[in-house]
Amino acid sequence: MKRILWLVVSLCLFSHSSFAKPLPVEAFASIPDVRFVSLSPDGKKIASLIRVSTNELEGQVLSIRDIKTNKDIFPLQTDNQKFVILSLTWANDDVILIESKYPSIRRGIPTTETRLMKYTLSDNKTTSVFSNHSLSRFYGYGLPQLQASVIDYLDNDPGHILMQIKGLGSKPQYESVIKVSLKTGAIKTLQPARMHIGDWLTDRQHNVRIGIYRDDTSYRIYEQKAASEDLRILWEFEALAEDVIWPIGFDHDPNILYISAYHQGLKAIFKVNLTDPTLTKELVFHNENYDVEGWLVYSELKQKVIGLSTDIEGEYLFWDQDYIKLNNGLTAALPESHNAITQFSDDERRYIVYATGPIESGAYYFGNRDQNALYPVAYRYSQLPPELLSTPKTVNYQARDGLTIEAFLTTPKDAIAKNLPTIIFPHGGPISYDSTTFDYWAQFLANRGYAVLQMNFRGSAGYGFNFMSSGLKNWGLEMQTDIEDGAHWLIGQGISDPKRMCIVGASYGGYAALMGVAITPDLYQCAISVAGVTDLEELVKSSRGYDNSKIVKKQIGDDYDDLYQRSPISKVASIKVPVLLIHGTKDRVVRVEQSEKMYDALKDLQKPVKYIELENGDHYLSNNQHRLTTFIEIERFLAANLGVQ
Repeated sequence: MKRILWLVVSLCLFSHSSFAKPLPVEAFASIPDVRFVSLSPDGKKIASLIRVSTNELEGQVLSIRDIKTNKDIFPLQTDNQKFVILSLTWANDDVILIESKYPSIRRGIPTTETRLMKYTLSDNKTTSVFSNHSLSRFYGYGLPQLQASVIDYLDNDPGHILMQIKGLGSKPQYESVIKVSLKTGAIKTLQPARMHIGDWLTDRQHNVRIGIYRDDTSYRIYEQKAASEDLRILWEFEALAEDVIWPIGFDHDPNILYISAYHQGLKAIFKVNLTDPTLTKELVFHNENYDVEGWLVYSELKQKVIGLSTDIEGEYLFWDQDYIKLNNGLTAALPESHNAITQFSDDERRYIVYATGPIESGAYYFGNRDQNALYPVAYRYSQLPPELLSTPKTVNYQARDGLTIEAFLTTPKDAIAKNLPTIIFPHGGPISYDSTTFDYWAQFLANRGYAVLQMNFRGSAGYGFNFMSSGLKNWGLEMQTDIEDGAHWLIGQGISDPKRMCIVGASYGGYAALMGVAITPDLYQCAISVAGVTDLEELVKSSRGYDNSKIVKKQIGDDYDDLYQRSPISKVASIKVPVLLIHGTKDRVVRVEQSEKMYDALKDLQKPVKYIELENGDHYLSNNQHRLTTFIEIERFLAANLGVQ
């Protein structure tokens, strides 16, 4: 695929022909060049978040391009330390909503705060969506921690949005629904908070219809005919149970609700007629082998649900013939990628396509149906040409109890897959999954000469209820041996050199890496933990100040003695290979103390360990310098311990 950079050509000029192997570490270790490419409702402007690296700024800028004139403006910038931008959304042709997050502390508890800003093109100003007067209404309860949850963009009233937020009314600890003026920042309560309801869902007529109740681990789904009317319970269930039912949106008919629920042990999409007393579920879409999760694709023009954006390899499923034809045309034009139409203009004549794949790091295109044309806009990682990357291979191996584990093997491009230095790379989550879609970590390691194995061990998402639930309270047990069995499988296949194998991971993957060298000290030659969990007892105890503390116990466990024994911190004496620890000081997912204590424990026993602390770093390596530092240290550590230069 020939790559042409349109949107960011003014900021970054390059030539793929100049690259030689290995590619520069910056090509992999930089935050994406472009994110959140978004089309204005009239189809005349494109907004995006662009990475910049200058003497004045190391971070990202908001870019807005006029499609007709090709002129750009850059009204907002961030260094990704004071705050990180999470999304860009056009509320109307004049206003862009900017969701951001930043680390904070509330009553001694580390938290992540979110805020919603707006940039108004007509007056070239960036401000909070709330006026000072509106914010003053929250002071009795305290400013809400989360202030960015938009639940309806009101296509019939583009000067307003609906948000859910805590801090108002007689039950300020629960979510109210407010109508926010994008012009003045004034707010009006539409739905008063109700006890234990933490999420609200509107129908296509913009009425608040569905409330999601949670009390500890118990959930209920309620329906009301209109805001503040009597609630009717539709379903109730326990967290992480097989009878969970999650509403995902309405059709134009206010009685037709789409839901996610299990079908033959796998998540599928159904619709329910709310006037049916039995609430019979009608199957809409399922996959025979994998869970289906996703978001409805709704056409305001046709006023109906036209398809589903799924999590299956970026698959886009349409069931309206007009859009099936359009999607088939995209597949013909971009046959080597998974193509998702992320946005239409209001008249649906212009649209944005996001294409990705195993070796395509992400490409954005602008489509014009009147011209029957597709134009390249930008590439997420402009310095990663597909022709120089390695195509991952799907493999399967048997765990020691006979369970089939799906995994993904990435080997150095053009290398013979025999006797290779190897990285065992379990994912985070752990209720998450890896796939053959582009992974910049795996590509970086393969580019450096390593085979990389990513396995979906039991407890991973995507393989049905039984597979997911088998990982509950299983940290350090069969979840860990599934990873170990993958390493032995590679050795048995002759793919890996048993004397050159390292286990690497981030978050839960960091936990698994440290447990790997603790309980199988002769299998690996080193371990790398990035923002990893080292003390399960402390992790569970630290969740006490959060709303999901009992769900955490249900997932991980609540027997503190047992949790400690399933923690790397309890097994330091068994570790005899070099360990690299990396952690950000402002990590709000896994506290930095987890790595600090592990480092001290290893150091006290004179174990070979190196610790890199990223000042003001978060859990996701959002800052470009933090990501670069991490990859440089990983490269050096692996070269020193596996002998690859």
